[in-house]
Amino acid sequence: MTNPTACLLIIGNEVLSGRTQDANLKFLATRLGEIGIPLREVRVIPDVPEVIIGTVNEVRAKFDHVFTTGGIGPTHDDITAECISAAFGVPWEPHPEAWKRLEAHYARQTPPAEFNAARQRMATMPRGASLIDNPVSIAPGFIIGNVHVMAGVPRIMQAMFDGLAPTLRGGTPVQSRTVHARGMLEGAIAEGLGQIQKDFPELDIGSYPFYRSEGGGVALVAKGTDEARLDAAATAITAFIAGLGHTPVVGEPS
Repeated sequence: MTNPTACLLIIGNEVLSGRTQDANLKFLATRLGEIGIPLREVRVIPDVPEVIIGTVNEVRAKFDHVFTTGGIGPTHDDITAECISAAFGVPWEPHPEAWKRLEAHYARQTPPAEFNAARQRMATMPRGASLIDNPVSIAPGFIIGNVHVMAGVPRIMQAMFDGLAPTLRGGTPVQSRTVHARGMLEGAIAEGLGQIQKDFPELDIGSYPFYRSEGGGVALVAKGTDEARLDAAATAITAFIAGLGHTPVVGEPS
């Protein structure tokens, strides 16, 4: 069975401007791979309604799962939820359970805080959405169709995903094998590595230079879902490196 695929949309002008450095991609790519949902595409898009709507509709038709981060807070530029509503052609309206949770949360503050119009935006979602719990700051994310909408703040997003992950139907976990060698240069291995990729077309094989104070080198990585083929590829890579006169070392460079 073919593994389901995923796309990540990172939404926010602050990422595109360089004001905020995204810290969610690595986490999501790693965790999704572990449950057998390889991340196949990532896009960073601005807080522009027509861009969000158009992109969501494009990628939700192309991938089994779409994950979004950012744009679900209380400020004027937090427009992800209303844009997702437009993309699905449903009303953007108060979600009863989200409203209840947030209203109670602000009432519990000392002194009680106003559940004002800005905060109410965080409880306003596409009609029919189900909630993604937020154990960090209460305001939930949501799911509609195959689109999973989460916060942009890494600590909150990660907590949301931890709760969401067990509900996702994945496939065979994506695994990897790494062999590295110091003193090896990418330009000298390109042809041979290309042949190994041809021999293992079902795997993703890549080369990754590294630099250390005592000298650099290249790590060769094979990724896929078939352990036997991964082991065979690692053996081929090891022999290839040794044949070039370098010392192959299994694992990531320290």
